[in-house]
Amino acid sequence: MNPDELLSSKERLIYIKKLQDKLKKDTGNIILQEALRVAKDTSKPITEKDKYTAIEEEQGVIHLGPINYKTVQEYDSLEALLPAAERDGWFMRRLTKKQIEVNNKYRKNPEEAWKKLGNNILHKLPYMLFVSLPLFALILRLVYIRRRKDFYFADHGVFTIHLYVFSFLLLLVVFIIAEIENVVRSGELEWVVILLFIGLFFYLYKAMRNFYKQRRAKTFLKFLLVTILSIVMMTVLFLFFVFFSAFTF
Repeated sequence: MNPDELLSSKERLIYIKKLQDKLKKDTGNIILQEALRVAKDTSKPITEKDKYTAIEEEQGVIHLGPINYKTVQEYDSLEALLPAAERDGWFMRRLTKKQIEVNNKYRKNPEEAWKKLGNNILHKLPYMLFVSLPLFALILRLVYIRRRKDFYFADHGVFTIHLYVFSFLLLLVVFIIAEIENVVRSGELEWVVILLFIGLFFYLYKAMRNFYKQRRAKTFLKFLLVTILSIVMMTVLFLFFVFFSAFTF
């Protein structure tokens, strides 16, 4: 966060309310009184540095924005003070209220929150792979669009299923090696994992060449294109499922 960044009208309202709450507990605090007077004077800019100098911000588990609300009531009341055009939309309201809920529930034990989030993501990974299967087949369909008369979408789907089965078997081997690594503490096994992942890409190239029956150079170029597009696709899907997991845990 930039300390010289100016507070928005919403952030200014939050800042004023926190100053007022602190003054109720410490009515004779001259520093807080002066900070409140300046904050209410809209002709004077307030920066993040000014805010953190006057009051100490309590950190939460999840930070989705510059403002760390304590309760839903606080958020709703401050939203009501803003002009309609500056209020959060439906999605942002849901997101902010989820942030408040998680921070209040796990404020004293953030490690438990991250552990639960990690487990939630792991449980949703099969769904991500299931969704990615037809998308990968679609990538193959687009890459080999000039051969649409030779290969139907179902053909690309069959190819994708075979590739996924091989990938799952490879991941099983990687998980077994990881467990062995935890026991023997040998750094040499990491090279085995790296070689296995290189083998996955080599298998994809050989499978494309054998299935689609094109020359090596042409297959290699299409292999690179498929690899790039699939990495982008899997990254987008992973981020979506991480976000969904955080929203529902």
